[in-house]
Parts: sequence; C-alpha cells; structure tokens
Amino acid sequence: MIYANAETILKNMVQKDNSPSVQYILFNQDVIIEEYCLGLADIVGNKKVTDKTTYNAFSVTKTFTALAVLQLAEKKIIDIEEGVHKYLPEFPYSASITIRHLLSHTAGIPNPIPLSWIHLATEHQLFGRNKFFKEIFIKHNKLKTEPNQKFAYSNLGYVLLGQLIEKVTEISYEQYVTDNIIKRLGLTAYDLGFVIPDAYLHAKGYIKNLSFTNFILGFFIQKSKFMGHGEGKWKSFLPFYVNGTSYGGLIGTPMAFVRYIQQLLKPDNQLLSEYNKKKLFIENSTASGKPTGMCFAWFTGQMDGVRYYAHAGGGGGYYCEIRLYPEKGIGSVIFFNRTGVSDERILDKVDSFYLKS
Repeated sequence: MIYANAETILKNMVQKDNSPSVQYILFNQDVIIEEYCLGLADIVGNKKVTDKTTYNAFSVTKTFTALAVLQLAEKKIIDIEEGVHKYLPEFPYSASITIRHLLSHTAGIPNPIPLSWIHLATEHQLFGRNKFFKEIFIKHNKLKTEPNQKFAYSNLGYVLLGQLIEKVTEISYEQYVTDNIIKRLGLTAYDLGFVIPDAYLHAKGYIKNLSFTNFILGFFIQKSKFMGHGEGKWKSFLPFYVNGTSYGGLIGTPMAFVRYIQQLLKPDNQLLSEYNKKKLFIENSTASGKPTGMCFAWFTGQMDGVRYYAHAGGGGGYYCEIRLYPEKGIGSVIFFNRTGVSDERILDKVDSFYLKS
C-alpha cells in the first residue's frame, strides 16, 4: 500500500490541476514496490491513463544515448578518450573535444533553447534531421567555453553523439538503440521506441491555458500549427516528434523505463559489463577539479544522505523523471502529460517517504 503522505502529494497533482494525469512507480531490481496511477490521458475523450499509456520522455533519452556509446566502447569500436573528429570527420567544433566531453556536457558546445525543434507526427516521414541540424550547427558554431572548463548542458552535444553512433555502426541511431537496448530489455515497440506506437494509447500532451509557460511558448512555436483546442483549463498539443532523436526522441510507457532501470540495478545486467556500467555513474570533474554534478548523462545528488542518479525529461506537453538509488537497490519513475521545462525534482518529495522507512 502506498504511503498516505505520498499518495496525497500525487493525488493533489491531479486534483489541484497541476497535471491531467500522473503515474508513479517505485521498484527494486526484481519487483514493483509501489505503483500509483491517476488521471486522464485525454480530457475531452475522458480517457483514463493505464499501464499501457505512452508518453514523450524527452531528455531521458540521453541516458540511452550514453549507454549506447559505452556499449560501442566496450566492443572496442570507439574510445571515449579520443577526439570526436576521429570518428566524425564533419564534427563542427574543436578537434580537442573528446567523446567523454560530449557525454559529460563539458565540451563547451552551445545549447540554444530547443522548444521549437519539433515537427508534427504527420510530417515525420519527410523530416530530415541531418539537414535540420546542419543549419543549426552553422548558426551556433562557436564554443561557449574551452573543453572541460565547466559543466554546460547541451542538447547539441547529444545530437553529435547520435551522429557518431550512426557513423561507426552504419545503421540509424533508432535501429541501434532498438536492437541493443530496447530488445535486450524484452520490450516491444508498443512499450518503448521512437514513434507513437498506438495513437489511442498515447497520452495527449497539455499545457495550462493561464500560465506564463503558455505565454512564452508563443515565441518558440507556431501555436496554430502544433496545438489543438482548449480543454477546460488546459490546451492540448497535436501529436509531434522531437527533431533531435538522440537527445529527446524516446516515447514509451512508464513501466518500460522501470524495466530499463531494473537492469541497471542488477550486478549482471543485459546491457553493459559491470566495469563499463560503473563508468556511467562516475561524477565528472572539470580541469580545475570542480565536481560538475553530472556523470555520463546522469545527474547525481543526495537525499536524506542517500546517493542517487537521475534525469528529467520535459518539453511541450510532457514531463517525467527517472531515478535510481544504487545503495538502496531501488529506483523510481514519475510521468505527467503536462508541460515541464526544468528539472523539478518531484521525486525528492515522493521518494523521501520510502527512503526513511
């Protein structure tokens, strides 16, 4: 039975109009410990969320990209200490930038706000992401800092990691992740992938009508193109995809991400050797020795004296967080079908009840 205090927090998120729906799952490497599901995947259609409901996961995708890169390093196909130029000759920045710098967000590559980097699902077949990002890189071709001088989060860095994966494997980024991560987890295209598997089961994304975020959104996207009608206090998004697949393209059920983290909690997992898995979770320090709070795509932190690794995914219509506590042997995920544009650390509020028990 879920803790009453945790349930109150989760229930209030829906009943006090902070989100049309919420799904929260706490688990260890083998079983689900707690699960909470409430609200609507579609307000007008009065469609409730279920364990089959899929959500856009946005930047949580970066953890899959980092894992894919380490898989390639484990196979000796790449060396993360080498310059990116060695594997990606068209790399548009300094030859001194290594794969490690990209993984740890210390390359100094700029991070223009990517809210407008989306396209409608109906445009997906004709969308050319390499052409799109070639123009972005031309426009943002100057480094903000020298490599490993400071931590600076960059979606463009993970676009380049996706391109690197495609270059060295000679298959698409989506195909590599599907074959080497998603299928190894025993998941199907209905559980996790890079396209909406079933429009009926996909949660409609929302933004609150009367909100500052909705106001500023008009400066980044063409609302008449990407948004539907108002639905009570909410305005909906039409189905869309993120242009940068390798930094934000995953779409799936909360349970699919549970299966992913459960594997990472296991000493003998299906994704990476224990030696290389540990590399994922080593906090990077700058050249001056300052800890950055970032590992390879995973943020690190502490709550109630317990270390954790986490990542949030947010953008138009959706927000989620995933987390694992290796010393406790547990993990958690939370998903919403409402807009989120910053790391809200909501799991701090809910997980705390279980860490104290």
